Amino acid sequence: MNRRVVITGIGLVSSLGIGTAANWAALLAGRSGVTRITRFDVTGYAAQIAAEVKDFDPLQFVEKKDVKKMDVFIQYAIAAAQFAMDDSKLQITPELAPDVGVCIGSGIGGFTTIEREHTALLEGGPRKVSPFFIPSAIINLAAGQVSIRFGAKGPNLATCTACSASAHAVGDSFEIVKRGDADAMIAGGSEAAITPMSVGGFGQLRALSTRNDEPERASRPFDKDRDGFIIGEGAGIVVLEELEHARRRGATIYAEIVGYGMSADAYHMTAPSEDGDGGRRVMAMAIRKAGVRPDEIDYINAHGTSTPYNDKLETMAIKNCFGEHAHRLAISSTKSMTGHLLGGAGGLEAGISALAVYHQRVPPTINLDNPDPECDLDYVPHTGREMPIRYALSNSFGFGGTNAALLFKKYEG
Repeated sequence: MNRRVVITGIGLVSSLGIGTAANWAALLAGRSGVTRITRFDVTGYAAQIAAEVKDFDPLQFVEKKDVKKMDVFIQYAIAAAQFAMDDSKLQITPELAPDVGVCIGSGIGGFTTIEREHTALLEGGPRKVSPFFIPSAIINLAAGQVSIRFGAKGPNLATCTACSASAHAVGDSFEIVKRGDADAMIAGGSEAAITPMSVGGFGQLRALSTRNDEPERASRPFDKDRDGFIIGEGAGIVVLEELEHARRRGATIYAEIVGYGMSADAYHMTAPSEDGDGGRRVMAMAIRKAGVRPDEIDYINAHGTSTPYNDKLETMAIKNCFGEHAHRLAISSTKSMTGHLLGGAGGLEAGISALAVYHQRVPPTINLDNPDPECDLDYVPHTGREMPIRYALSNSFGFGGTNAALLFKKYEG
């Protein structure tokens, strides 16, 4: 069975806004969501800035009695799923329920809850640990809680592949629908890792930007003055449906998913391979599986983290995959505005890529003031662009050398 799979709903929550419309407007306007960290005292931290979700009220999405049972990453996932389901207008009836699944990835899961409950343990002993600690913190409970909320009784799973987690969740869900194991999947990722341990840990890796005096200008992918990534948080969820199922109910179709690639660098626990080969192969796989040529791709939503290694090596991978066509591609890193959602990045960027295809508009890479000579492609600097987009590729690369690429096509009937 080889069924066509389309996106019929998009739900986005990030530092740029709560809801898909707010995020899309901010992206097109080139607005940064990066500010000084407000969640905890950053005295003594090298990196003191992050892309926090602002003014999030879980009571808009979760009943009061249930809030304490869910880490923030689960709350973000439920909010984004609600936006996606409302957008899709998919009604999960008792008859349909076994054919609708959920797959939501995260890199870290309930970091806030883990830190809080560890403090409770140290200060008061085991009796002070919340009975909701485990179901609040484990990664698969985002998918579990979303399935409970909407009554989705089909395949239920979670991916945990670092910064590729939610791209893998969307890609695996695509394959599930394509082969007929579900008619629809609620898929994506969520992360809420702006915590003392997380910022401290990534800081010790020297992976974070320390441009603390200019938060909005700190995430600068492909710029020669980039000095690290910005931790972001939020969620990106899409509703995937088998094409005829979507057509029968008159759903809006944002884009068709036509390709999915996976690869490993098999090189280093945190650094990408020096020849960019894993990135090249994952893009080539997604393109090959879609049955299209590299020169048919119009836009790439790059992984584009704003770290010295990633941006240079992703550029190399794009050149090696696309040859001369690399210089004709429009490429942008929306992490320049949203920060890096870690395991939630691929879900957010899948939604953004689908919106780009649907609206035929490419969001910009902001803060690209001094292009790195080794990053010499068209990264759509400063200002977004209206252009024909038939095929758009979204890249996600994670620690451990785990890579994912998703290929989206303009829906043409």
